[in-house]
Amino acid sequence: MVRVLVDDPRDSVDQARRGRGSVSGRQVAVVAAVAAVPVLLVTLQIVASHKNFEGPLVSLWRDYVGTPKSISVPWAGLALALVGLNWKWRGIALGAAVGIDVVFATARLLVDGNFALGNGPTIVLTAIGIGACWGWRSAVRRGADTRPFTTALHAAALGALLALATKVGDVWLHITILAGPTVLDPYVLLADHALGDPAWFMGQLVDALGPVVYAVLHWVYIELPVAAMVVAAWQLRGVVTHRVWPDHYLVRTFLLLGLVGPVVYVLFPVVGPMFAYGPDGNGLQIGNYWPQLVPPMEQNPAPMPFDNATPRNCMPSMHTAWAMAIFVHTRRDNNGAPAPRWLRWGGTFWLAATLTATLGFGYHYGVDLVAGAVLCLTIESVLRAPDRGWGWFRVRLVAGGAALLAGLLLAYRFLPVTMAESPVIAGALVLGSFAAFVTLFYRTWFAAAVPSESRQVVTVRG
Repeated sequence: MVRVLVDDPRDSVDQARRGRGSVSGRQVAVVAAVAAVPVLLVTLQIVASHKNFEGPLVSLWRDYVGTPKSISVPWAGLALALVGLNWKWRGIALGAAVGIDVVFATARLLVDGNFALGNGPTIVLTAIGIGACWGWRSAVRRGADTRPFTTALHAAALGALLALATKVGDVWLHITILAGPTVLDPYVLLADHALGDPAWFMGQLVDALGPVVYAVLHWVYIELPVAAMVVAAWQLRGVVTHRVWPDHYLVRTFLLLGLVGPVVYVLFPVVGPMFAYGPDGNGLQIGNYWPQLVPPMEQNPAPMPFDNATPRNCMPSMHTAWAMAIFVHTRRDNNGAPAPRWLRWGGTFWLAATLTATLGFGYHYGVDLVAGAVLCLTIESVLRAPDRGWGWFRVRLVAGGAALLAGLLLAYRFLPVTMAESPVIAGALVLGSFAAFVTLFYRTWFAAAVPSESRQVVTVRG
């Protein structure tokens, strides 16, 4: 029996337990996840076709040979894939993507006058994945080093997941409409009185700041994948030279947030101030109040019917959750050292601009933002520093964050009148509990050095 002191106990355990020809549990999980992706896409496409809206496979086909729905998402996906290639192949891949995009864009302009980009990075990203698979199989047959190909395949998979997640998300927005014919905005509006109706204040402020500020905020709001790509590329910049992937990075948080957060949309359907109380309600709004006037307080709120076109995607604010994740991941590098100043300031700007936009455009209530931030820090606590294991320090954060989120949602739904009638007390409870959770998160992950429990003594039987 040998006692080994290691930073990551999984490596030694895997090497000791894995025999020749055996399959690890991690490999089984990866294969299962890969197999689940086409099943999910096909299922969602069937639902979309049945309900007469664009499904993920149709949208993906347009990215290859039609008019892509987004410019930034395909390029962000390719940028993630490039972190797994050396500089020579990065140049080749980037040049090919630009060339293909120019050809498609020119042909599209000549045929129908529309301008769109995104075909090139989608095609090249696919080629990188196929080439990495082929190279890996060839290296295995020759007995050569497979690490360059596994690194490239890993990065290509991340880029593909980012692109596919947006396709799934688009379908899920339609599902929220089907699942929520009525919305809970009257309840959320009352609960928001406890925070001083920040959406109305920010809406008036954004209007007063003029079109330039509006344009900047709008760009920040819609180009969230670009910010995520920049941060992720910085975190993964050394995977080619060192052949080592960090234990945790932004993409993992983004993907898990995208799986968990939208489930709440179905449980708590909300459309937002500009739809329920503004001119974009298609005639179903309670009144044209936003952002000039705060609606009068309703003593007996009830779910309100709404249209079949507006997604019920307010609670929680996923833009807040993702922007908060960007902010957290721009504080330090993978070794715990402070991140570069430009990155820290960039993460701060993106969070501040996103919060301003979500409220100022009337897309969210203030209480949505609190719920989104709690969700982000809870998910981040699940994934962060996996080498530290699941001690009480992590359990209290995850369980506490889940309980806080559930408590907020229950209060928004069942105590909104009480919150509106006692805004000082209710606001202090909401913001105080959130501040306490943020403080606990900071003290656990940032305030102190990693405790000795992160270096674990592992027993390996020889």
